[in-house]
Amino acid sequence: MSSDAQPLRARPLTELEAGIGDIQMSPLDLGRVVRIARRPAVGEREVVDTATLDTESGVVGDGWADRGSKRMPDGSSDREAQVTIMNSRVAALLSGGPIGWEIAGDQLYVDLDLSTGNLPPGTRLRVGSATLEVSAVPHRGCVQFSARFGPDALRFASTPTGQEQRLRGVNTRIVESGIVRTGDLVSKI
Repeated sequence: MSSDAQPLRARPLTELEAGIGDIQMSPLDLGRVVRIARRPAVGEREVVDTATLDTESGVVGDGWADRGSKRMPDGSSDREAQVTIMNSRVAALLSGGPIGWEIAGDQLYVDLDLSTGNLPPGTRLRVGSATLEVSAVPHRGCVQFSARFGPDALRFASTPTGQEQRLRGVNTRIVESGIVRTGDLVSKI
């Protein structure tokens, strides 16, 4: 179990912008799960090799169902943000390598083009034996994201290109429960 209390070295905007070409080379239709992380409590991260995705509770062992959402009038959890997915190339660029991705707060890190042009809302993804649907609810950077990766990372993800490429990631909901393992295929269906 790790904590997201210690931010990584903030990378300057010029360094981040230099990595956009590699991100744009992500596979369009068939990618892989590179990392899985759960958030059992606020500020805690747990990297796992296997996760159960459940239509009711989200990622089993993750605190999504307990935390609720400010977007929901009754404070309940937002099903349209049940599982967040981040491009693994973006995570590696922001963290400066293979360590620390999970502090971003996403559950799945995949090598797949997450851009709005490639995955418009309603697109379904087969991830392991589960099926997810891309939500229309945008996944935006926030104060916590800036604190963890630096203000230039938030600027990078918030530009028009960053938003179109979904550099901060994408929200999804689970439409079919299943098991996801590191190394599993991610495919558009």
